[in-house]
Amino acid sequence: MSDPGSSARAEQLLGIVHGLSREMRPGAPGLAQLGLEHALERDYGLDSLARVELLARIERQLGVRLAEAAFTEAETPRDLLRLMAGDAPGSMPPASTRSLHAVPPAPTSGSDLSSGMAPASGHESSPEQRFSAIEQPPETIATLTEMLDWHVARHGEQVHITLYGEGESSEDISFALLRTEARALAAGLLAHGASAAGPGDRVAIMLPTGREFLFAFYGALYAGCVPVPLYPPARLSQLEDHMRRIAGIVANAEATVLVTDPRAKLLGHLLSAQCASLRRVATVAELTRPGAPPPLPSPGAEDIAFLQYTSGSTGNPKGVVLTHANLLANLRGMEHASAVTSDDIFVSWLPLYHDMGLIGACMGSLVVGFQLVLMSPLAFLARPQRWLATIHRYRATVSAAPNFAYELCANKLDESGLARLDLSCWRLAFNGAEPVAADTLARFTARLAPCGFNPAAMTPVYGLAESSVGLTFPPMGRGPLIDRVDREALSKLGLARAAPADDARARRIVSCGRVLADHEIRVVDASGRELPERTQGRVQFRGPSATRGYYHNPAATARLIDGEWLNSGDLGYLAAGELYLTGREKDIIIRGGHNIHPQELEEAANQVAGVRRGGVAAFPATDPRTGAERLVVLAETGEKSIAARSRIQAEINRLAVDLIGLPTDDIVLVPPRSVLKTSSGKIRRAACRELYERGELSGKPGAVPRAPWRQILGLGLTGLGARTRQLVGPGLGWVLSWTWSIWAWAVFAATVPTAWVLIVLAPTLALRRHIARASARLALLLTGLMPAVKGMRLIADDGPLVVVANHASYLDALILTAVLPPRFAYVGKQELLKNPFAALPLRRLHSAFVERFDNARGVEDTRALEARVKRGDALVFFPEGTFRDTPGLLPFRMGAFVIAANSRIPVVPLTLTGTRALLPGESLRPRFSVLQARAGAPLQAQDDEENTWSAALALRDAARAVILAQLGEPDAGC
Repeated sequence: MSDPGSSARAEQLLGIVHGLSREMRPGAPGLAQLGLEHALERDYGLDSLARVELLARIERQLGVRLAEAAFTEAETPRDLLRLMAGDAPGSMPPASTRSLHAVPPAPTSGSDLSSGMAPASGHESSPEQRFSAIEQPPETIATLTEMLDWHVARHGEQVHITLYGEGESSEDISFALLRTEARALAAGLLAHGASAAGPGDRVAIMLPTGREFLFAFYGALYAGCVPVPLYPPARLSQLEDHMRRIAGIVANAEATVLVTDPRAKLLGHLLSAQCASLRRVATVAELTRPGAPPPLPSPGAEDIAFLQYTSGSTGNPKGVVLTHANLLANLRGMEHASAVTSDDIFVSWLPLYHDMGLIGACMGSLVVGFQLVLMSPLAFLARPQRWLATIHRYRATVSAAPNFAYELCANKLDESGLARLDLSCWRLAFNGAEPVAADTLARFTARLAPCGFNPAAMTPVYGLAESSVGLTFPPMGRGPLIDRVDREALSKLGLARAAPADDARARRIVSCGRVLADHEIRVVDASGRELPERTQGRVQFRGPSATRGYYHNPAATARLIDGEWLNSGDLGYLAAGELYLTGREKDIIIRGGHNIHPQELEEAANQVAGVRRGGVAAFPATDPRTGAERLVVLAETGEKSIAARSRIQAEINRLAVDLIGLPTDDIVLVPPRSVLKTSSGKIRRAACRELYERGELSGKPGAVPRAPWRQILGLGLTGLGARTRQLVGPGLGWVLSWTWSIWAWAVFAATVPTAWVLIVLAPTLALRRHIARASARLALLLTGLMPAVKGMRLIADDGPLVVVANHASYLDALILTAVLPPRFAYVGKQELLKNPFAALPLRRLHSAFVERFDNARGVEDTRALEARVKRGDALVFFPEGTFRDTPGLLPFRMGAFVIAANSRIPVVPLTLTGTRALLPGESLRPRFSVLQARAGAPLQAQDDEENTWSAALALRDAARAVILAQLGEPDAGC
């Protein structure tokens, strides 16, 4: 096959990509040099919304149709070109293009309403013929499996779920088929010897939306196990971060089986190496045992139905325990509040690992009996219009989505497709799972009004996993109710006072409705006292849908439960019995007497040209010097020029002043996909704050993710180490430890003499320092000691600077040489000059030496170092001056801080961990240790020319406090 890059098609494709990139980033430098191998997101600056437009333009201008997977898996124009050339997936590089394929062009008949959705094939009956109302199950049914059995006994061949795929493809799943396949899989789960799952065991399910997920989920229920839905990785470029988060969930759940698809089995085995409980990784086909299953357990109403993991940090996953009774109470409450019946048809693209899709749509169809049309989430993300076209096609009456989906449709729909849509059938458009924006509701209803969409169908709702899924619903058919409140009164006093009609700064808050029957909500202050209406406070709830807590997480459960009530974590107020949400309790920013909610500022910043839509996080951060709370905005952008980035920062700051009356303290522009999000797309502000305060957010453009093969290798090595520690006994562990020590000495014996010669002979200082850094990195890589590096972006690339680090072993300087830029000189003790082998290379590297015991000479040395700093040098000090075997941070000497205070230059505190265990005390035998180098925020001396000694003392104390807090060792300076 000829090289696609040489074809006219390649030029056409690049023309489309370049044109869209120019529209996104007018005047961006270097665009003309970008080609087929450059990244769509990192280099061309095409975010998720831009990809929607890109795929539409490619299909419209080039007459092709790309598979929906192209939306997430194609990383470069080259990937897209291969798709258009018709290459099979197997011929494409697995790093970025697995499972992508081209499909025939879409028909252009009037029934093609989705810009790529074909009408039903001739042999297929119409949706109206396939779907018919059925008898609704009685409320005496106590479990989900009993509910499915009831349906099968009465109308087993009735279509329960239709899986609507690409083009014309669809698959009907009847109640009987779902039960048969689920029970066959249950038999396989229970019949695998030592690796078999038993009743009560957790079964992790990492599958995309489709028949196999449904069979695995209900199969686990029939086996008496507890399903644990996991979200599958969307992109290989994010594989490592994804799998580390999943590993935390699997370990917390103590899952014994992972059900996944064949392509992800390798990842599953990597996961099993890190999770001791995981005994088997299998596909649905491998677990399914056709034929009559053996007797299966019968779960009870109070048994756990499944664990719904809320999105949190890797180290503290929170698995919401939901029983059959919880789920059925919630589903019946929502059924009564919404008046949904078996006559309704529900279209959903919501992922099945998310509670809104799994409980609200999938389980809702089982309990109520309405017909469910399931689409892949990719189908919506790639072509938002396909969602609406499917509602039109099936004459659906109900659908649900988070606010961002309605915003996407309001801005990205194709006018020609809209002209053929009839949405008059859509009577309930649920909007939930994230804050509902009043402007989005207005834009969506206005845009869809010509299609017959009734504004009264828009139904904002509120719920959370801890209450199964739903908690408050408005009256059906009323439409949104929006409260305009005085912004100052709300932020300063917590009072939701009605704003005057002419108040342009009024805050518009959308009602989420009234609490479900048999449930309660209240708003309380910090002490738990119930607040009157229109007073902002903490939202609490209770009722039969409420969880009993988080699985294997008593600390988080204790924070959740407050007597008979549960804390939602949300802030809001009640008015006329309806709930109005104002923000998340943990996200509130207190500054200048104002309580600032981040959502509004994020939404406004999202509109700034050059900012990646949905890539903004606003959060509070603690100033390390003063302890005051700062307002930080983190914004993703593909802009690389200084002028463009400065414009973005200025515009965001202006918006902050307009919205909240206060400027920001810091605006950090980061590459795309730096803002952390949950599996459902919510901003993880607390996690972003943690990274910011640790200095781990890179403000430099063009950060490149590690190649997938390197991520997989890293995961494999991590798992191997964990599994080895589980398996080896003390004797074998001793042998392995000594083997590593000998290997480490062999590496150092080979690299140190070579580096010594090269450093001594190299003609320039810059070359000598690069040789030292490369040699140190090579030695650490070969021994597996390369430290985890955090916060290095805080260390300036040029200019005078002082770095101070704790001292715990002879190898500390080697570690710092490997991780710091090759522009630093080290300050060491005078005694090093007595060793000619060490003295010669150290002098060639322009290291400095100070006298520790002669005070007069020490003052002279300090003045000499101060002169070097003023000439622009960057110096590294170990202010403890020595180290010892016993853990603990020793007192800091003043030299480094006097130099910084006198020279008015910043001090960066840098914490080394793990080096004391690596080479304890005077020992010559290294022991393997996990190392970390973490830089703190630069500290600036107070501008006090008359009292620089006080400024130096303050610098010393601040730097030592930072290192002590990060070190995890006792204070040995008392």
